[in-house]
Amino acid sequence: MANGVEQQGRGLASWRVSGLRQELDEGDGEVLARAARALGIEPEAVRGQRFARRSIDARGRGRDLHFVCQVDLVVPDRPKTPRLRRLIRSGKVAATPSPEGLAVEGEPGSRLVVVGAGPGGLFAALAGALSGAEVTLVERGEAIERRGRKVVAFHRGAAPDPDNNLLFGDGGAGTYSDGKLYTRVSDPLETAVIDELVQAGAPADIAFDARAHIGTDVLHRMLPRLRRRLEELGVRFCYGVRATGVEASDGADGRSVRALLTTDGAIELDALVLCIGHSARDTWAWLAEAGVAMEAKPFQVGVRIEHPQELITRGRYGPDPRGEVLGPASYNLQSRAEVPAHSFCMCPGGRIVASVSEPGGLCTNGMSNSRHSSRWANAALVTTLEPAAVEALGHRGPLAGVELQRELERRFFDAGGGTYAAPAQRASDFLDRRRSSGELRTSYGFGATAARLDSLLPGLVREAIAGALDRFERAIPGFAGDQGLLVGIETRSSGPVRLPRDRTAFRAQGFSNLFPAGEGAGYAGGIMSAAIDGARAARAAVAGGHRSGTSPAR
Repeated sequence: MANGVEQQGRGLASWRVSGLRQELDEGDGEVLARAARALGIEPEAVRGQRFARRSIDARGRGRDLHFVCQVDLVVPDRPKTPRLRRLIRSGKVAATPSPEGLAVEGEPGSRLVVVGAGPGGLFAALAGALSGAEVTLVERGEAIERRGRKVVAFHRGAAPDPDNNLLFGDGGAGTYSDGKLYTRVSDPLETAVIDELVQAGAPADIAFDARAHIGTDVLHRMLPRLRRRLEELGVRFCYGVRATGVEASDGADGRSVRALLTTDGAIELDALVLCIGHSARDTWAWLAEAGVAMEAKPFQVGVRIEHPQELITRGRYGPDPRGEVLGPASYNLQSRAEVPAHSFCMCPGGRIVASVSEPGGLCTNGMSNSRHSSRWANAALVTTLEPAAVEALGHRGPLAGVELQRELERRFFDAGGGTYAAPAQRASDFLDRRRSSGELRTSYGFGATAARLDSLLPGLVREAIAGALDRFERAIPGFAGDQGLLVGIETRSSGPVRLPRDRTAFRAQGFSNLFPAGEGAGYAGGIMSAAIDGARAARAAVAGGHRSGTSPAR
């Protein structure tokens, strides 16, 4: 196959070759040929090939721009040569992970209910339907067409809708956050998930682009196609329906959920998969009342930082004119200061948005469309708060992180004047601990108001951001200067709650047929990981593990 990788079979071997350099003006065929020769194989003998990963190496600020690639090759199987053994020991060559399909051998006609239509829920529903289950998907928000209109209304001055906003509704939170995939090509289910996304309209290069951004505009076109795919498999969508509780009874294998209670009545079921997302605060509350085990987990708190895109592109790619062919530059920065911090959810050519689900609170996020056409670049600048740090700030218990999130979101809302304008401070002023003066230009639609973010943030978070600004200034000149604007607050980068589950069977502790998954369960951190975790939970549910206690097919 010229553009893909065949399944490894009799007489064939599949290898991944890493560390391949590709010049900006070099064709893919030349890189694929070099990968074959690295294995000691002539290119003509290759039976299948594809790029598994490609990323930009911009170290040296443009003095040596190039790509670094991983390539998968299917070649005639033969005894390992000394050369191949050396490459394997060095880590430059490894066996290609064998891909898995989404379906497993399930119990035909079993009634699977999935809560949440984010990536975890959509792929849980898909895996369940492909495995022969009768799937009902319950989503508190509306389909993307109606959800989008309500989001627009909020940004034009309407009150926030608690069920249709940048966090809740068809597609989940990722719908309004670029559709970042940042693929790792390491999970056997990833190929199946990517194939489904491409069939729904995502660009094919998401399979290997290390900084893949689908774009919010493309996601809006993809979701109806993915919905039709699920409906053709028999999935029943219940939009605008909120889960409110469960009916459960005790059994030999633990408590068993008989029905999901919703605002539209009870739905009887054989297994329940919860893909509720990282901001399902009311759902966590009733789950706790229902006796579902949960615990506080680490989560991120910080701010958005915004710069002119030109500053970021120049800082990353330097003066090399070839950098123009790469488009707007992105970054992924780590600070290992005494209190660590890192950038997250970087949006090249994007804008800052209000990620609000409750009135009277403020939270920011970032998004961009597929063309990255904005003149602004933004990213979250966050540190991780451990449960002990949250307790030191006065909050205890499994939902302590939720309490802190709310406290900070209300504090920043008030600092913005009791509106959805965002408190903001120039990076240089943050370091000097003074209020910024003059116009604070930003892509944020509600506008910015000058405030002392260094005083509004908890001390630990302030210290982490200050250390990060100092470190990142060395990586990208101007990052911590007057052109960097801190806009706050960002509290929803990750969820603060984990629902403990069996490591292999995916069942919630003490329950025989309840399967928490994705970010809302504390087991994912983005679109790809949530989709894969949701699919695995559904596979476990329909494979009979909720009845027999066995592990799912892997």
